[in-house]
Amino acid sequence: MNDIIIKNIKSLILPKKSVHPLKGKEMDELTIIDDAEVVINAGRIIYAGPSGHDFQAEKEMDAGGRIVSPALVEPHTHIVHGGSREHEMSLKRQGVPYLEILKQGGGILNTVEATRNASFDELLNKASASMTRMIQHGVLTIESKSGYGLDRETEMKQLQVSRALEEKFPVMMKHTFLGPHAVPRDKDSDVFLDEMISLLDEVKEIADFADIFCETGVFTIEQSRKYMTAAREKGLRVKIHADEIDPLGGLELALEQDAVSADHLVAASEEGKRQLASTDTVAVLLPGTTFYLGKNEFADARGMIDAGGAVSLATDYNPGSCVTDNLQMIMAVAALKLKMTPNEIWNAVTVNAAHAVGLGTVRGTLDEGDTADLVIWDAPNHEYIPYHYGVNHAYQVIAGGKVIFERPGLSL
Repeated sequence: MNDIIIKNIKSLILPKKSVHPLKGKEMDELTIIDDAEVVINAGRIIYAGPSGHDFQAEKEMDAGGRIVSPALVEPHTHIVHGGSREHEMSLKRQGVPYLEILKQGGGILNTVEATRNASFDELLNKASASMTRMIQHGVLTIESKSGYGLDRETEMKQLQVSRALEEKFPVMMKHTFLGPHAVPRDKDSDVFLDEMISLLDEVKEIADFADIFCETGVFTIEQSRKYMTAAREKGLRVKIHADEIDPLGGLELALEQDAVSADHLVAASEEGKRQLASTDTVAVLLPGTTFYLGKNEFADARGMIDAGGAVSLATDYNPGSCVTDNLQMIMAVAALKLKMTPNEIWNAVTVNAAHAVGLGTVRGTLDEGDTADLVIWDAPNHEYIPYHYGVNHAYQVIAGGKVIFERPGLSL
């Protein structure tokens, strides 16, 4: 006998499982089944489809006419860090560019100092609060980057905290070494990059990916290529913070290096967007960062999708340039500013986001045999969640067949 049947589902959202990320027109294809049910046994999906079958289970759950989807996938976060940077908001309001704040010792370098000074337990407790909020908003697969140490001790501490989060919470995580996230004040960039490359043998035992910030004033295309090549030689798949501010050709480098994802891409070239379609590299777009920094030019999601590329969405949760744990909010910004359709948005936060962290065949879908990670949403249809922005629509979050979050009601 099965463990659970979830009945009375108004609409069931079923992204398409594929060995490749969904590209181009495929991103607007999304199966929606009305009057549906989901059957779970031993923490896995037995059936997800139209109701009316004679399944038996020990427990029945009533979805109450709500909608159900796979749990969301968050493919770009900086969840482990010390401190906060609310004092920089006044500089941003004055129009001081981020790279200038960085030169003044703010930005990433401010967080580096706070992270170096924080103990393991302090970092774990702080990250746990963010993780809890992400789960409450429907996320059960999360990528976590280091990058706020810029030295061996702190980078490894961040990765170890990231691993501890995966043990503490019922989530699947991917861990990314982002040692070359900035250049320390007292270091030559080439010397520092060699130091980070020298850590790769140790890092590969604890991290899944290697990432680098390729940008003006940080690391060049040539330096980024050197780092990514070294990481791949050590057996690490690569990611890149690319073309966020200036069009350096970071997207083209990502494709050259067979990166699992290229992230940001606000200033990506037309040629890079065209080439994206011929690869399985996923463009991870972070519109919340553009919004938070008060900029008007967002990544060209429409151009990438219409050219046949694969796009996903993430919060870029971090203490300086996008301070939100709410991926649902990013779905709304994607609709308003990236001009993505509701179907594209759902695929971008489920199956394509899973591909962006190397989990495309095991997360982001509700096919038979998949882990029963799903969300019951208090919404009338799948278009409503990016439409009604800034609130949490998750009614229940189910991890491995167990309800781990249920939205409380009011006691009046």
